[in-house]
Amino acid sequence: MTNRNANLLGTMDVKKALIKLSIPATIGMIVNATYNLVDSLFVGWGAGEIAIGALTLANPIQMIVVALALMIGVGGASVFSRAYGAGNKEKMDATVNGAVRFGIISGLTLTILTLIFMNPLLDFFGATPDNLGFAKDYLGIVAFGMTFQTLSMILNNMTRAEGRAKVAMQAMVLGAGLNILLDPIFIFDWGLGLGVKGAALATVLSQLTSFSFITFSSFSKDSVLAISLRRFFNIDYKVLKETIKIGLPSFMRNAVGAVLAIIIIKMIGFYTAETDRSTYLAIFGVMNRVLLFIFMPGFGMVQGFAPIAGFNFGAKNWERLVELIKFATKLLVVYFIGGFLFIQFGATLVFDVFSSSDDVFFIETGARIFRIVSLGLIFISFQVIAGAIYQSFGYAKRALFISLSRQLILFIPLSLILTAIFGLNGLWYTYFVADILSGIIGLIMVIFEVRVLRTYKNGQEI
Repeated sequence: MTNRNANLLGTMDVKKALIKLSIPATIGMIVNATYNLVDSLFVGWGAGEIAIGALTLANPIQMIVVALALMIGVGGASVFSRAYGAGNKEKMDATVNGAVRFGIISGLTLTILTLIFMNPLLDFFGATPDNLGFAKDYLGIVAFGMTFQTLSMILNNMTRAEGRAKVAMQAMVLGAGLNILLDPIFIFDWGLGLGVKGAALATVLSQLTSFSFITFSSFSKDSVLAISLRRFFNIDYKVLKETIKIGLPSFMRNAVGAVLAIIIIKMIGFYTAETDRSTYLAIFGVMNRVLLFIFMPGFGMVQGFAPIAGFNFGAKNWERLVELIKFATKLLVVYFIGGFLFIQFGATLVFDVFSSSDDVFFIETGARIFRIVSLGLIFISFQVIAGAIYQSFGYAKRALFISLSRQLILFIPLSLILTAIFGLNGLWYTYFVADILSGIIGLIMVIFEVRVLRTYKNGQEI
């Protein structure tokens, strides 16, 4: 099995290899995004649009959990892939076991902190009297699944790094599928009638299921992930430091995303009347969930890209890397064009589906905002592929820069300027302006890296 994985990453036609690894990852990501979408959909139907806004308030905390998991998962996968390509078994084992230990410690820590500081956090995020109860009900249960979620994401990335994309997909599909199945049973009155609490409970059970599956698969004879929890604190800190360094851009992107979500929630509170605030929070929540769903196939392709790029970088297959980058970039551009067209023509239908009461203000305002926000969507493809290249190669500083260019360097200052000029509409204009500018930066960096790899291809080495 090990040789077959190495052949897939290192010798198979690069287009076929990318598609072979991307399809399972994409399916898994779509199903996972579908669960997030359906979660909000069922909550909206079962408890009203205001309850969707309550889920939005919990989102920054959940994004921090994802940020830590991706930091170790993506960083560890990059280190593991290059060690795998170089045939360094000792480093492969140290990477996996350091990542798992970090996942356990960070997951438990986040659960404890969330439960202790939940009330002041929700108050700081801008909870309103009509959605605070929903937010506490949801977050108070979801907190208990943070360790399962963290470890699932870490092992999922490691499993893809060893070339077993189908197993990673199966874990995601299993967890998300169970969540979709349990949601209506737990939420609606014809089932258990638990409302928002039911959505949270379904989420935790699905995370536990996904974690159990991917962990069991990691101990199979087909896996090269040598997991061991003996001497728990005996960690190779040099390898863990490299893992964190490479994964830091993923952490910063998601952590800054959490900060960004808080800023947007605060701006919504500042620029809207109190009577409309909860509705705008619900609109923001729906828009985020649908955008996440649209992004997932693109991210799935990147997850197929990463192990191939990391392996061939470690093996110094420069020509293969150039071909891979060019093909992946074309696929991403075509995909995001499709996503842009979907939003422009389908925004009204999206918000109509999420409204349980056919609220005209919610539907029409949400559709208008969504169309504005999506105007720069196509340019995101260049930022995504640039970030994937740098993390796969282990270029931590460049990966960090590209990951922060949109959210921190551009979005925050632009939002302050544009809202001062245009009010709340300026917030929505910020999305597409930041997307276009960061996309141009990403395109320039991709072109530069391809030119550099072509010089290596002609005989030079790093």
